[in-house]
Amino acid sequence: MNTRFLKIRNGAAISKEEIPNLPFDDFSRQAKDIVKNGGKVVHYFAYTAEDQIKLLCVLRTDALFVAATDAPESYPSLSNECEPFHMFEREIAEQYGIKPEGHPWLRMVRYHPNYTGKPDVFGNDYKEDIPGNYDYYSVAGDEVHEVAVGPVHAGVIEPGHFRFNCIGERVFNLEIQLGYQHRGVEQLLPSVPAKRLAVIAENNAGDTSIGNALCLSQAIESLTSTEIDDGAKIIRTIALELERLQNHVGDLGALSGDVAFLPPANYCGRMRGDFLNMSLLICGNRMGKGLVRPGGVRFELDDEIRIELIRRIDEIKPQVKHTIDLLFSTPSVISRFEGCGAVSRKNAEELGLVGPAGRACGIAYDARREFPNEHYGYLDIPENAEPTGDVYARSKVRADEIMQSIEIVQSLIENPIETNIVESNPVDSDNFDLAPDSFVVTINEAWRGELSHCIMTDENGKIERYKIKDPSFHNWNGLSMSLRDTGISDFPLNNKSFNLSYCGFDL
Repeated sequence: MNTRFLKIRNGAAISKEEIPNLPFDDFSRQAKDIVKNGGKVVHYFAYTAEDQIKLLCVLRTDALFVAATDAPESYPSLSNECEPFHMFEREIAEQYGIKPEGHPWLRMVRYHPNYTGKPDVFGNDYKEDIPGNYDYYSVAGDEVHEVAVGPVHAGVIEPGHFRFNCIGERVFNLEIQLGYQHRGVEQLLPSVPAKRLAVIAENNAGDTSIGNALCLSQAIESLTSTEIDDGAKIIRTIALELERLQNHVGDLGALSGDVAFLPPANYCGRMRGDFLNMSLLICGNRMGKGLVRPGGVRFELDDEIRIELIRRIDEIKPQVKHTIDLLFSTPSVISRFEGCGAVSRKNAEELGLVGPAGRACGIAYDARREFPNEHYGYLDIPENAEPTGDVYARSKVRADEIMQSIEIVQSLIENPIETNIVESNPVDSDNFDLAPDSFVVTINEAWRGELSHCIMTDENGKIERYKIKDPSFHNWNGLSMSLRDTGISDFPLNNKSFNLSYCGFDL
């Protein structure tokens, strides 16, 4: 591939001077060419360097590529030719007031004043920076009606607003409005003591504590030239797979409940608790918080714990297999799953869907296989792609990955694991001793899909820009697409089949 974008490695820090700073026209053209030829957008964001706003883009094919450019006041929208830039351009417009002219659906993302104090570029009279304070998309017609759901939902659930345009029960369009709990995480991280970095990161999305702590730790380790031992890599891999198991098993149970098939719903609820308790056994926290830190892990997997894990996995494995077989051999379940909320591969590619949502549409990409780190380079990660893009495919991908993750954990706990426990971060609490003027991007396959963190440092080794991309940033539009020409009563089932994060998106 002939491009001026720089080829980089996952989790390998480079000097910012190495990043090509291209004229905007070249930057735009080459970024679009890579995506049009099958590349995907990992990051596209703005940052400030020496009083100049710049745009930086990280793309992936079978490798990672990066380039930057000086940001113009406005520019022809990349999304008009390459749909995967759509959400990223909206975010840049909101954060830095840089308008992508001709953007097909220019709306705010998280509803906050932009970082630079520039005027609003969205063409609406935003009296307050609150979600939903604008004219929603509407469909005209005497028989057309709108159904509004949220942002307040029943039970303990995060806020989000769903606006359906319907004729009868049939959905024309679903518009999803998030941003109700924007916490300013990306702005907070550069300003806190080093010891708080991992604590904040693992709370980006509580159900992805391991994934976020891992992305941050790998970035800090690269920026401090810190090597971790093989035992720590194995424990991190076990923890990430347990996180996958906890959530996938819970999702299959919730899907069973949504089609009123209660035996698997009850079994999965209990078994999810069993997997959560395995994380508790390792580190004293069911969500894995406090385990992964820059430099390695804070808890060892001694023989007593390892043997107990072996016993628990051996006991639960046939129960999980039986429950999955029961779920997928029940005609009433299959009749509800098949054909429900289908997203085509073409639409999935344009939306940039990742994780089980993407694999259910035939996109086999899995960061554990394509950009392996920790112990994944020694593991065989299958391609779990399904072709139909419906609820059946999304649930089948999860079921396959459950059994594969059990096999992975079993293989990793067969033998004793020796590691050095991290007593303190490789970065002093009061002095960020990071490589100056550097850049690093880390990618991990969290349970929802590709999770990525970027860190840029200034000349003093301080963090000047921290960028996080949760897989839900890609996948919420997939849920919207799955409701097109579908009965509104299928929304709960489709919503659960994606099971996306509000707080991971809002940040």
